[in-house]
Amino acid sequence: LKETIYTKEIFIQELEISAENLREWEKHKLLKPFGFSDDKTALYSTDEAERVEQIKKFQELGYTVSEIQKIIRKIGLPKSRGNDSEKKELRQFLTVGNLAERVGVSPRTIKHWENKGIIEPDMRSEGGFRLYSEFYVEICRLVLDLQLFGYSLDAIKTLADEFRSFYAYQLNQDLLAPQPAQQKLNIWSESVSDILNQFMLFKKGIQRWEDLLKKKKKELRALGNQNQKRIDELAKDKGNE
Repeated sequence: LKETIYTKEIFIQELEISAENLREWEKHKLLKPFGFSDDKTALYSTDEAERVEQIKKFQELGYTVSEIQKIIRKIGLPKSRGNDSEKKELRQFLTVGNLAERVGVSPRTIKHWENKGIIEPDMRSEGGFRLYSEFYVEICRLVLDLQLFGYSLDAIKTLADEFRSFYAYQLNQDLLAPQPAQQKLNIWSESVSDILNQFMLFKKGIQRWEDLLKKKKKELRALGNQNQKRIDELAKDKGNE
């Protein structure tokens, strides 16, 4: 899933284009960001960088923006056919701080999990900051749940690795050939079944504790009422002395 990405400012610097060029190309739908960070920063990938180089070559040959737009509509750009930027779904990415806020933990905790290999950023920008997809909100909440259930960080890492692999395959099924993919799908299915069985045991245990605690709460309330009567009677006897 990892790839080099650029913020708008770095994208312009690296490709030696002007902000005006970028605005014009985006206005004419020759190009658009790969996605956005949580603070609305536009993000561009190496695919968009290659697309810019092709657009620049067309302009060097004397084609206008309108003419390039027509060419793209008819035949697409080299290496982009069948994957036109107009058809790409924009993806949303989270910074460490925003991911931590969404999950309800500190950025330090996110970095600790990353050091342990439990989570990995989907991307690292040319500016050095790490970006995570929305998927990691779910993963991090699961990490918290598993810690409550007594799972070690090593065991959690094993499960997180499987979730990440599955997520990568969901995003791009071409990552695996059909036969290896089927083998992987069988493994993931068995893993999910095993986890479900474990959680069914947890659920039964939690239900037992819930029933027990509710019973004890009623008993404590009854004992409290009885004790309060004793207190009231003692106070009444003292008043009659």
